Amino acid sequence: MASRSYGACVFCQRATVVKLWFRGMSAAAHPQPQPDFLKGELHRKHPGLTNLKIMRLPEELRLAAQSIIHKAQVTQLSERTSKLTNFLWSRKRAVEDLTLRQKAVGLEKELWLKALQKREDIDEQLLEDRIRNRVLSELRRTTYHWTPLKYNEELGVVYMAARLAGGYAAVRRALHEIKKRDPSFAPQTLLDFGSGLGTVAWASHSYWGDSLKEMVCVDSSGSMNILAERLLKGDDEHAEPHIKQVYFRQFLPLAPKVQFDLVVAAFTLSELPNIKDREEAVFTLWRKTSSYLHNNRQIEKFSYLILSRSEAPVAETEGVEWARLIAPVLCRTRHVHCRVCCPDGQLQHLVVTARKHSRDVYRCARNSNWGDQLPIIQKAEQEDVHTESE
Repeated sequence: MASRSYGACVFCQRATVVKLWFRGMSAAAHPQPQPDFLKGELHRKHPGLTNLKIMRLPEELRLAAQSIIHKAQVTQLSERTSKLTNFLWSRKRAVEDLTLRQKAVGLEKELWLKALQKREDIDEQLLEDRIRNRVLSELRRTTYHWTPLKYNEELGVVYMAARLAGGYAAVRRALHEIKKRDPSFAPQTLLDFGSGLGTVAWASHSYWGDSLKEMVCVDSSGSMNILAERLLKGDDEHAEPHIKQVYFRQFLPLAPKVQFDLVVAAFTLSELPNIKDREEAVFTLWRKTSSYLHNNRQIEKFSYLILSRSEAPVAETEGVEWARLIAPVLCRTRHVHCRVCCPDGQLQHLVVTARKHSRDVYRCARNSNWGDQLPIIQKAEQEDVHTESE
């Protein structure tokens, strides 16, 4: 199994308050090259590249997954895998109660106004009942029907066939950013909230296997925890797990002072029923973070957020405020179209040319891809920069 991962990101750190690692980019900007940013490297190896293209599952994980799928003998697995994939991609968050009430009140006022304009003699109680039924019917018709996903053993196998490779690739891509920007970081403890198949443990072990001493995987589904443990043991209950010191729980550790060097919530927060639960989960995870908090959402399209309690590490680009590509680069004759997310959070469309941005920057842009950083810095006023709204 292999998956290509693309992502856009926001990097934050917390000292007294949480603030952006990269700051000070104007919405109206004029890109200029940083002097000697290549440092002798070829354009196709410029410092902004992520150097992560196609990732493959660890061989032990791949073989274990194949064994479990073969033994499960799930009927119509291919069709169910495709159906679950489409469902997850189209899945939305639950509508908040306040939003629903506001929508109901607005619709009720509109219906009452229309009824009063007709000036017909009608029983007021009967009209009120009709309007109430009409409002309820309209809300049922137009409101997204969100239900929590409950994984049993069979659905867990279907989910594994659908999401194991993509989930692993997305987590590896995000953790690679920490590894690249903070090479000295060597976490000893990890907390994975909403651990699912345990892909965070596998991805973290691939980077920090020598230092990690304890990994706590928390998932409310007991069936999913059992499946993740089977993957670690190569689908052999008598075998030693491939990764040691991994512990599975259905609830977060209660002790408020227990902290972990690395805390991850991948493809999890959107599964909580409302914004209050999501906020409480984020604050709880932040309190349990001693170094990095990494939140990951979903070719594999996804976005992620990394926060740190320590000072921002020195990046390979030596702290230069570069923009990040959030879409494939469109190479045209003598110019390149680049959609980027700037350090100040603004989305912009840059048209990069050798004449306006230097030959080096132009060649680097042509050799960049989705998720890479573009080696340009910003100065005032440029007509070829277009600010976009979310």
